[in-house]
Amino acid sequence: MICGEQRPTVDAVRVEVPARLHLGFLDMEGGLGRRFGSLGLTLDGLGTELTLLRGGPAGDAADRPASRARGYLDRLCAALDVENRFSLRLGRTIPSHSGLGSGTQLALAVGAALSAMTGRPLPPRRVASLLDRGARSGIGVGAFEQGGVILDGGKGALDEPPPVISRMVLPETWRMLLVFDDANRGLSGTAETVAFRDLPPFPADKAAYLCRLALMVGLPALAEGDAMRFGAAVTELQSVVGDHFAPAQGGRFSSPDVAEVLRWLPSVGATGVGQSSWGPTGFAIFGDAGSAERAAEGARARWRLQANLRFVVCHGRNRGAVVETFAGRGAVAAGYETVAKKTA
Repeated sequence: MICGEQRPTVDAVRVEVPARLHLGFLDMEGGLGRRFGSLGLTLDGLGTELTLLRGGPAGDAADRPASRARGYLDRLCAALDVENRFSLRLGRTIPSHSGLGSGTQLALAVGAALSAMTGRPLPPRRVASLLDRGARSGIGVGAFEQGGVILDGGKGALDEPPPVISRMVLPETWRMLLVFDDANRGLSGTAETVAFRDLPPFPADKAAYLCRLALMVGLPALAEGDAMRFGAAVTELQSVVGDHFAPAQGGRFSSPDVAEVLRWLPSVGATGVGQSSWGPTGFAIFGDAGSAERAAEGARARWRLQANLRFVVCHGRNRGAVVETFAGRGAVAAGYETVAKKTA
């Protein structure tokens, strides 16, 4: 920009945020002063797209994700003391209550859009705190900011999302096969709070084992590109955590249909299997694209009569959200001038 040149007014901001897999908690006992601690990874090709425009809310969609986004925008504008004269448009969205972080990623997308539109700093961790996201896990914030494989340090005494303490690159050749059950929904809101409250105490020795499993098996295997050992560590983490949550979700995995698929997938090359968050979405890790695609085709044939099940192969994603700002009036699709584009 030439000295003295005025920066164009931002009239629209488009944000694209990725979905994530929550692979499990490491320490639900909390005896050392921090509780939970999460391992997760970021997905490519599955996310939420949102556009914020100057102008009133006329034309905002009335569906639940759009209404939720509008609520987030109202709260953030109030926190910043900014008059809410903006409209929102949603494109594709992460499926709600599927265990893929839809609520947190939508909240962070709204925060990033408002920050870019107004020039007011709104770091993702602050957005999460203001909108009551990331109460137990920092994986969503880590996926938004950096992508890759994320390890957070658990919830401490501060009333803010857990800090990310490790971010690693997911090998480009690896694939994740997602198993969707469109007839079921994972726990959320009050039901989730009650479930955590009523769970039995988590043994300290199991917490120690899971922390050691992540630090001494899973993450070193990831660094070496060893899909077999990384997948085995994830499967073991899932079995311990899933059994702990079984009283709240009816078994190691919340969907019996997904559980049946997950029992079968190791026989066709999956190196690791599990459920993301409360599910019902299951996942399998593969060391190469061909194995993942063959497994997906086999699953579609094997469960062809169960219309509630869907199988999607995804890449990992080693970058965070993308934020684009535009100048000029009119429809975004008609060709705004790009002022800036960045990865969060």
